[in-house]
Amino acid sequence: MISEFRSEDGKACVLHLHDIPGGAKAFELAAKFCYDIRIELNATNVVPVRCAAEHLLMTEDYVGGNLITRTDNFLGEVLGSWKDTIKALEACESVLPHAEDLHIVSRCINSLASKACSDPSLSAWPVGGHAATKSSQGSAPWNGIVTREAPTSALADWWYIDASFLGLPLFKRLILAMEAKGMKPENVAEALIYSAKRSLPGLSGGSTAARMTPGISISAASESEQRVFLEEIVDLLPMNKGVISTRFLLRLLRTAMILRASPSCRENLERRTGAQVEEAALEDLLIPSLGPSVETLYDVDCVQRILVHFMQLNQSAVTSSAIVDEGQSITSSSSPTPMAMVARLVDVYLAEVAADVNLKLHKFLSLASAVSDYARPLDDGIYRAIDVYLKVTFPFLIMFSLCRQFC
Repeated sequence: MISEFRSEDGKACVLHLHDIPGGAKAFELAAKFCYDIRIELNATNVVPVRCAAEHLLMTEDYVGGNLITRTDNFLGEVLGSWKDTIKALEACESVLPHAEDLHIVSRCINSLASKACSDPSLSAWPVGGHAATKSSQGSAPWNGIVTREAPTSALADWWYIDASFLGLPLFKRLILAMEAKGMKPENVAEALIYSAKRSLPGLSGGSTAARMTPGISISAASESEQRVFLEEIVDLLPMNKGVISTRFLLRLLRTAMILRASPSCRENLERRTGAQVEEAALEDLLIPSLGPSVETLYDVDCVQRILVHFMQLNQSAVTSSAIVDEGQSITSSSSPTPMAMVARLVDVYLAEVAADVNLKLHKFLSLASAVSDYARPLDDGIYRAIDVYLKVTFPFLIMFSLCRQFC
C-alpha cells in the first residue's frame, strides 16, 4: 500500500485525498469494492460511499453492477425505514453539497415527511434511534420486572425527538416539508417547542427565575448560534392562534432579549403574544429589564407593546363596549371576555410594578389606560395599583395626610 511505501529519505509516503466525499473511510470502502473485497453497507455509510462513488465515476459504463448502482439500490431500501432514513439524513450533513447535488437530501426529507404525516395507527414505521432509546427504556415496578412502554409510533408526535437531532438547515427543511404535506399545526408546534427546549438552555428545566435571570452567562462561542437558531424557530412557528401557549411565547421572548435577537424576531413574538395575552399569568409578564440603560426592574415598555397589539386586534370589542350603558357591565355573561381578562391582568401587573420607585408617572398612566375603561367591571384593581404607586413614589403625600389627620 502507498502508506507503507518509504521514500529515499526514509519517511513514509502518505497519500491525502482531501476532495473525496466521505473522507478516508468512504474511499477505503470504494477501494475494497474495486478489489472484490466484501463491504458492508448500512444506513450510516451508504450516503458517503454513494457520494464517493459518484466522485470516482464508478458507473455502469465501466462494469455492470458498479458501486453507484449498488449504493442506489441499497439507499432505496434505507428509505423504507424511518430509523434508517434519519441516520442517512444525518450522514448527509458531512458530505454536503455532494448529497444535495445527488438529490439524496431531498429524497430523505420527503420520505420522512410522508412517514410522519401518515396515520401512525395505520403504519408501523420503526421509530428512530434517538426516540427509540428514550421510549424503549422500560419502567421497573416493585417486583423488579421491566416492562416496555407503549410504542412511540402510536403517538401523533413520535417523530420530533429524532428530528430535533438534525442540524438547523435540514431540520428547517424537514419542518417545511411536513407542513406542505399537511402536518397539523399543533404537531409542528410541538416539534419546534421540543427542539427549542433542547437547544436553548434558557428554556429547559428549572424555575422561571433561574432560567431567565438577567446577566445569565452565555458563552460567546455559542451565543450567535443560539441567536440564529432562535430566530429560525420563531419564523417556523405556525401562525394559528393557540397552538403555542402564551407562557411559552413569553419565555421565547425573554430568551430573545437575552440573546439580543433581531428586532423583527422580538416584534414577531410580541405580536403573537398580544394575540392571546388574555391567557397569560402575572409571572409571565414580569420580564426583567435588560440592557445598559435600564431604568425599571421590569420591562414595562415590552408589556406596553404587547397590549397595543392586543388592542389593535380587538378594536371591534372596544367599539361594541363603548355603546354599553354606563351602569352596565360588559362581563355580565357567565364567562369573562378576553378584554375583561386583560384588564384584570393589567391591574394586577400595575400593582406589582408600581412598587418600583423608578417607574415614571407617564409610563404608569400609559399602562393604566392601555385597555378601555369599559373592560373593567370593577375598579378595585386599578385603585389598588394607584395606591401602591402613590405610597412608593410620593410618600410625602401619605405623611402629609397622616399629619393632618392626627396632628
